[in-house]
Amino acid sequence: MTTQEETFLSHLVELRDRLLRAALSVIVTAALLLPWANTWYDLLALPMIQTLPQGTTMIATGVVTPFFVPVKVTLLLAFLIALPYVLYQIWAFVAPGLYAHEKRLILPLIIASTLLFLLGMAFCYFFVFKTVFRFIADFAPQSVQLAPDIEQYLSFVMTMFVAFGVTFEVPVAVALLARMGVVSLAQLIEARPYVIVGAFIVAAVVTPPDVISQFMLAVPMILLYELGILYVRLTGTKPQEEGGLPVPSDYRPLSEAELDRELDRIEQKNQQ
Repeated sequence: MTTQEETFLSHLVELRDRLLRAALSVIVTAALLLPWANTWYDLLALPMIQTLPQGTTMIATGVVTPFFVPVKVTLLLAFLIALPYVLYQIWAFVAPGLYAHEKRLILPLIIASTLLFLLGMAFCYFFVFKTVFRFIADFAPQSVQLAPDIEQYLSFVMTMFVAFGVTFEVPVAVALLARMGVVSLAQLIEARPYVIVGAFIVAAVVTPPDVISQFMLAVPMILLYELGILYVRLTGTKPQEEGGLPVPSDYRPLSEAELDRELDRIEQKNQQ
């Protein structure tokens, strides 16, 4: 077996171990939370319950739905709680192959994207759900009794969580594209009208067919895009001397001594 094959197999073994640790952390967390599975679902359903008429409850149309839906909610909560450890395992796997300036970029990127995704979910839960469910309850005919199915409610909530979580990643995406040299500040500014139109199109597709919820998704998306432009404006990029590609303003070429040390480190790693 050649050195390259041994290195590849060692990477696969390490990847397997990292994934097993991440999965085990989620499973252990879920096992600890499972005794209160019904409580977690009640908290998730609270925005809908508050808008239902007095004495009305949600329903379960499936035989095993009352069991599996709270379990799914518990698994979701366990994943969110274990997310820092899961991201650490990903970081620990890719970090040895990164240069120092790449580590300085990726670690804040992971932290920022995680916090923004959770912030998007929180915004959806505390503000959007209350508005959307109140609109639906007020719009429903008097002859119709609202009794949402718990499985359909979970599917709707998950869709909205993902939509708002991804929306709040817009500043990270803009900053990353600018740092990689894919787009410039001038191009981001020129694309502003298309982003505004695209934000309302995405909001119309993802959210329920009411103007309020569409605005509550589209407006934050536009504001977060402007936040990304502001970040690019403050940090700035400069053209690279060879190739004309923009690179980060804090880019510094490696010295001969640093390059030699890096080559020695790679060679020693391949020989292990």
